[in-house]
Amino acid sequence: MTRIVVLISGRGSNMQAIVKACQSGDINATVVSVISNRPDAAGLTFAKENHIHTAVCDHTEFANRDDFDGELAKLIKQAEPDWIVLAGFIRILGAELVQQFVGRMINIHPSLLPKYPGLNTHERALAAHDDEHGASVHFVTAELDAGPVIEQVSVPILEGDTPDSLAARVLAKEHGLLVKAVKRCVTGDVQFTPSTAV
Repeated sequence: MTRIVVLISGRGSNMQAIVKACQSGDINATVVSVISNRPDAAGLTFAKENHIHTAVCDHTEFANRDDFDGELAKLIKQAEPDWIVLAGFIRILGAELVQQFVGRMINIHPSLLPKYPGLNTHERALAAHDDEHGASVHFVTAELDAGPVIEQVSVPILEGDTPDSLAARVLAKEHGLLVKAVKRCVTGDVQFTPSTAV
């Protein structure tokens, strides 16, 4: 059975979608560990209730990013995953850590990449008067949000949209998008190469 580690920072709604898809057999895999950089992340409770191993790598307890990355890499390796999924994990990973897992680490990002890497994507899409916005699942590489895109989904930007209303509409599409992308990774339908694209 394919083994998945999920990294979260908050409520973990995308992580929950993956777990449920694995439990139902939609994804032929199992989530073996959920790791958070925040000890109070609500998603950890869901994982424990579903008898999934959890771990916390609290970034505030480390003197620098290299030390944090080293501990995080150790926790990931202990779970012996085939795939690592960043599902609302709000930390930038260093190049050395990423290189250890390149080709089997994916991330969901709330924009239609390559547009709007980084933070505040909904505000930036509205400020640019875009007609559409969305989310992307991509392979993680050393350059922030610049890895090959696996799947994307778009939503129209409506008159009167606020960052919150737009974010809510994008999130509603993220769960299905991430499940679809993880399923493709697990089945081998998509594999990492520098030229991988949707």
